[in-house]
Amino acid sequence: MRVAMVDPSLFTLPYDATLSRALTGAGCDVTLHTRSLQANDGAAGGINMSQEFYRFAEQRWVRAMPKPLRLAIKAIDHAASMHKLWRTLKNTRPDIIHFQWLPLPILDGRLLGRFRRLAPLVLTVHDTDPFNGDPAASLQRLGVYDALAGFNRLIVHTTQGHARLVAQGLPENRLELLPHGIPTLLDARPDPMQGELTVLLFGKIKPYKGADLLVNAFAALPEALRCQARLRIVGRPYMDLAPLRAQVQASRAADRISIEPDFVADEALPALLGPGTIMVFPYREIEASGVLYQALEYGRPIIASRIGAFADILQDGVHGRLVPPGDTRALSAALANLIGDRNAAAASADAVRLLTRHGPGWDDVAQKTVAIYRSAIAAGEAVVF
Repeated sequence: MRVAMVDPSLFTLPYDATLSRALTGAGCDVTLHTRSLQANDGAAGGINMSQEFYRFAEQRWVRAMPKPLRLAIKAIDHAASMHKLWRTLKNTRPDIIHFQWLPLPILDGRLLGRFRRLAPLVLTVHDTDPFNGDPAASLQRLGVYDALAGFNRLIVHTTQGHARLVAQGLPENRLELLPHGIPTLLDARPDPMQGELTVLLFGKIKPYKGADLLVNAFAALPEALRCQARLRIVGRPYMDLAPLRAQVQASRAADRISIEPDFVADEALPALLGPGTIMVFPYREIEASGVLYQALEYGRPIIASRIGAFADILQDGVHGRLVPPGDTRALSAALANLIGDRNAAAASADAVRLLTRHGPGWDDVAQKTVAIYRSAIAAGEAVVF
């Protein structure tokens, strides 16, 4: 089966690459259609790529322009790139076209009919609340649900996501609840969670991820617990960090908190996610999180908001702690529990390692994805849009 995987802006390269490799192992011929790779994208080995998106907008002199002008140029280039993709697929004739993201739904939705005449369309809906409600992405939120109606099949990874799409009036017979693949554990050695612990918020720094909530929760810990851990906020920023830095400086825990606005290369992850690390996800909103699966891959105890994939995959008191989103007091109590009770922290790390043995592996996900493709192909033009 020939599969055209499409992620124009390469929002989820690790996911795209892992799924593509698993589908290849299941007998598919997969090509990922996207933009050119950049230094901060990470590895994408073992997959076929066609880089027809944003050849003009990604030029250095365009990227140096003021943001409004740069985004306008990128929108125009996106339309041109989608036309280039259509011409490419018209020649290669894939059996299925699997979109991972629609960067500009109000435009993309109008073009789907042309692609649907080439092959059935599948979309993985990574965020059923588009772009997690980010006000900066207001243009990219326009027309999202109208665009979703143009797909033969919609894949969601969580029960929350499935319920949200049903509530938006999308037909249940086109919705597929397919759990995210659980990675293989990289290091099976037990972690005693001894010594000074690291409380880590890792990944792209965005408002919905609740770094401000975590700073307040950590600062609220009794001094006897604060002195046993350090809070690190690490990742590439997609927001103004000045207010967060001011919040840290005004807190009583400023000497125990660091904000590190850096891209972290794959080879640096073992040190970052090593023993003695508690992964924290104080998200206000999320569907699925790629960093969550890295926490599983490294066997870390986890504190997370009780939403999305966190609620589906993790058990409160087993893999760590789940707290209501936005509840700083509950978040602080969860931190106190794992920092103050090292046996509980070590047991949570053990439970996470065990979870990786029993969760759905990527080979299983690939087989189920192929079954979805076959279902969409079999339905063909019988689907009415």
